[in-house]
Amino acid sequence: MKHFCKSLWPTPHIADDFDDSATVVILSGDSRQTLSTIPTGSVKLIITSPPYNLGKVYEKATALDKYLTELKPILDELIRVLSPEGSLCWQVGNYVEKGEIFPLDIYYYPVFKTLGLKLRNRIIWHFAHGLHASKRFSGRYEVMLWFTKTDTYTFNLDNVRIPSKYPGKTHFKGDKYGQPSGNPLGKNPSDIWEFIQCEWEEGLWNIPNVKANHPEKTIHPCQFPIELVERCVLALTNEGDWVLDPFSGVGSALLAAQRRDRRAIGCEQDRDYIAIAKQRVEDFYSGRLPYRPLGKPVHQPTGREKVSQIPKAWRKNWE
Repeated sequence: MKHFCKSLWPTPHIADDFDDSATVVILSGDSRQTLSTIPTGSVKLIITSPPYNLGKVYEKATALDKYLTELKPILDELIRVLSPEGSLCWQVGNYVEKGEIFPLDIYYYPVFKTLGLKLRNRIIWHFAHGLHASKRFSGRYEVMLWFTKTDTYTFNLDNVRIPSKYPGKTHFKGDKYGQPSGNPLGKNPSDIWEFIQCEWEEGLWNIPNVKANHPEKTIHPCQFPIELVERCVLALTNEGDWVLDPFSGVGSALLAAQRRDRRAIGCEQDRDYIAIAKQRVEDFYSGRLPYRPLGKPVHQPTGREKVSQIPKAWRKNWE
């Protein structure tokens, strides 16, 4: 666990209504109403994981087609507030009904296309822990659709490069013989965000989902890891830009924006989540925010830990 505080702003200016001088704006209420208060074209990045019936206690069971229809007014507002150079990152899992999988990103894609957005990547976020299953393989990934509003968009690849597998590799023939063959800042992280072996540190680097032992865990049952949003913030915005999460929950996207010196807007209906989000922002500025740093290697068990031993009751299955 790490407690971290870094910002261009010495203290937070948290506003309950849109204020261009604020560092964080948290709008309370239904996104269909609160988004209308945000100026047109003012937001550089919209990033969210929309609530839906994925077996989580805070969601209502809503038919998929009805849900997409009801979401349309919110999407219209999001397109309105998005900058011409802006991006929209829509992170979703799968809808499960009677054991059948419905990949939500496939349902969302045509909706966003009809709104004029252009898909740049379908990013697979792979993590090592998730729901267990007995009648199908356990799900260990979610999808993030990255759309842009136009062909002229902010993309800072150098901000999110990762260590090269062979950092000293050189061209072995041709006019560039002997010259470095890769970018000295590292390689493109690709569209699969999963385990990556670091040359400069033991262990595997990845972005784990927020479970019970994650330092950022709150009461929210489906919480963004801050570092997942950070990569998008670094790549798709510049310092001082506005980042918006229209379903902001306990404020993880807001914190990712603040950590990287961007301004943040959140929309949330649950008052308990809003209170937690505001407290987390305060904790960030005071240096008390529990946080898992971007790029921290994931601990790999050695097999000698007590919890890694095979229980006696299971041994017969291997004998």
